[in-house]
Amino acid sequence: MSSSGVTSGESVKEPVPIDLALQGGGAHGAFTWGVLDRLLQEPRLRIDGISGTSAGAINAAFLIDGYERGGREGARAALLAFWDNVSRAGALSPLRRSPLDVMLGRWTLDHSPAFLAGDLMTRVFSPYDLNPRGFNPLARILASTLDFTGIARSAIRLFVTATNVHTGRGRVFRNEEITAEVLLASACLPTMFQAVEIEGALYWDGGYSGNPTMTPLVRECASQDTIIVQVNPVVRSGSPRSAREILNRLNEVSFNAVLLKELRMMAVLRQVAPADETEGARWAAMRMHRIASDVVADLGSSSKLNAEWAFLTMLRDEGRRCAEAFLTSHGSDLGRRSSFDLDQLLDGV
Repeated sequence: MSSSGVTSGESVKEPVPIDLALQGGGAHGAFTWGVLDRLLQEPRLRIDGISGTSAGAINAAFLIDGYERGGREGARAALLAFWDNVSRAGALSPLRRSPLDVMLGRWTLDHSPAFLAGDLMTRVFSPYDLNPRGFNPLARILASTLDFTGIARSAIRLFVTATNVHTGRGRVFRNEEITAEVLLASACLPTMFQAVEIEGALYWDGGYSGNPTMTPLVRECASQDTIIVQVNPVVRSGSPRSAREILNRLNEVSFNAVLLKELRMMAVLRQVAPADETEGARWAAMRMHRIASDVVADLGSSSKLNAEWAFLTMLRDEGRRCAEAFLTSHGSDLGRRSSFDLDQLLDGV
């Protein structure tokens, strides 16, 4: 029996197909990198589809691109190369921890002069004022390293959500539609970057309309097991009091709202949907799982802009640890039953 529990007495069975739902969260997406790095080492799992938003979408794109080039190890190498490029690009950024934070081992940028100045500026000026040429350091990395033709032909289904600025609705882009612009749109925070134009429409971060979107995983994938990799906490103890704490909590609530709505619908359908071939039955039959970390939940919002290699690898290692713990505790649930209790989401509804 393996430590994951997936292979207990089942060595002759086919790999369990799974879907992945990857949230966005800036540099906190390095936690998702670690989770994916560990799951890719599990031969008893096969990724059927991935729904991602923002950093989750970018992680998914590099995983699929690397998988097309070199299988599981190619996917792991592609993710490593991407986050290494992010760190190298961030080395030139003025967004650095203060000496006191470095000395105390804190990852926050709350006391960084550049972060404080930039935070204040974004409350007064728009990215059209501060960045009229629309520069985004991610654009070069995505355009120069991803093979979008490989993503288009991949058997792993990819669903990337971005938010239409004019309608407020989410648009889900699929494999053959994925471009660098689509990924940039999914990660476009409107206070930091200009809206991204795609086919004549303007798009902002997909987190406002689906972080990530569950619907295509249910409707278009064969797998009935979905693992949510969560980087935005749903519940946070204590009351936010400072302006930054309040803004951070508002962002968490808004970025989780659509996902929670879809999960609550699943919970309701489990109680009322008939056991037939209707779409409601498919939603009700989905087995849900979750990988999350208290370490990530306790990080301040400013650390989402921290691109230090030591920080990114700390998050990667935490992601690997949490994925290993999930596989040990719930690996045998995959293909059988949910390990994430959706009924708790109905409390107070």
